[in-house]
Amino acid sequence: MSSVFNFKSPNFKKLEEFGFLKDGEVYYYVTDILNGQFEMTVKISAERGNVKTEVADLITGEPYTLHLIEGAGGAFVGAVRAEYERVLTEICESCFEKDVFKGDCAHAVIDYVREKYGGEPEFLWKDGRNAVWRRKDNKKWYGVLMTLSKRKLGLDGDEVVSVIDLRIDPEVLNAIADGKKYFRGYHMNKKSWVTMCLDGSVPTEEICGWIDKSFLLAQKG
Repeated sequence: MSSVFNFKSPNFKKLEEFGFLKDGEVYYYVTDILNGQFEMTVKISAERGNVKTEVADLITGEPYTLHLIEGAGGAFVGAVRAEYERVLTEICESCFEKDVFKGDCAHAVIDYVREKYGGEPEFLWKDGRNAVWRRKDNKKWYGVLMTLSKRKLGLDGDEVVSVIDLRIDPEVLNAIADGKKYFRGYHMNKKSWVTMCLDGSVPTEEICGWIDKSFLLAQKG
């Protein structure tokens, strides 16, 4: 599958405007490619936003997959691959929105900051996987959003999760840092920043309270 959909989620209204039809819990779009030699179908799950594709040879009716095989060469395969990527890129640019930080908790804290402080995640790095919140008055950071492997926090497993870094009083951090739910700042000052996973291990309401405290500490800092 093409990487163009990485860290993005579909806008279902825009899918319909683009020409997708809904069948049960799946949105699908069918188009001819390569001057009508192939038929390409794009299916998107209404529940999870997962994207699946099918390409069929219209003469034989058989599925075509050579364009998906890494290293498969030749001018014809390259032409199919180029058309395939063109269609997916057009769908992505027309119907998908940036959605790096996955999960209900991540979305909830982003909405909380937007509504209370008028803040939006700022993507300062080229990889597009990490963002910050800054106070509007002094431009100081009061939050950092990242995606990383749990193992980097000392937890078991290579599952990638969204995490949040927040300013915290050093004495409070010393009292709560347990290496299970509360971690000393990842890629930040380990004495005055706390890291939490946005996976439900810490209740959303509690994280929002820590955001408020971090916002005030950024004013002092």
